[in-house]
Amino acid sequence: MSSRSIRALRRCRPGALLLALAVSLAVLAGAQPGAWDFPLIEQRAESLYGPLGEGRVRIEAWQGMLKDAAGLPEREQLQAVNRFFNAQLRFTDDLSLWGEVDYWATPVEALLKGAGDCEDFAIAKYISLRQLGVPAQKLRITYVKALRLNQAHMVLTYYPRPDAVPLVLDNLIGSLLPASQRTDLQPVYAFNGEGLWLAGAGGNKQVGDSKRLSRWQDLLKKMKAEGFPLNE
Repeated sequence: MSSRSIRALRRCRPGALLLALAVSLAVLAGAQPGAWDFPLIEQRAESLYGPLGEGRVRIEAWQGMLKDAAGLPEREQLQAVNRFFNAQLRFTDDLSLWGEVDYWATPVEALLKGAGDCEDFAIAKYISLRQLGVPAQKLRITYVKALRLNQAHMVLTYYPRPDAVPLVLDNLIGSLLPASQRTDLQPVYAFNGEGLWLAGAGGNKQVGDSKRLSRWQDLLKKMKAEGFPLNE
């Protein structure tokens, strides 16, 4: 791991309410490829956040990436989405970027800044892959402990089958590696639109259906204001 990645990991602090984030992720489950009106999204973003500047180029690149990845095999979609956000966003902690200790940015906000922290990478990748049609049950936003540094971190994991070792999509390491090769990460819990899972000696254990309000609701409201067709 590079020194840059180590510095980024030390600054990455997922919020204390992470367990409750899963509520309303199911709202995104109905999104279909082609359902997003990017000219409207850009218009709304400019109204909400001011001149888009270079952010417009990044948002249009996001649209282009999704268009190019539509219809590809899932593994190639994973690679395209992971590569895109790792290249477009630089890691920056929330306090430096937003003036808040813990701020959850929409993908549009992150792309406008060209930056985000670990949960912004994971959430943007999840939303993009859901839009590409990857089933929710294959994706989990996963809270982990980075063992070498004793730090919290967040990644996106992909399960090709329910009993498979997941692949890890990480903003610190560009390669898609199976979790069995990421011995530096210890999973704690994970979520998607269908539930919460705790990692334990007996393997992943689903512990709830995620029906709790959370800061994620605020993020979805922001996305709806940005022009995303979220069904509530």
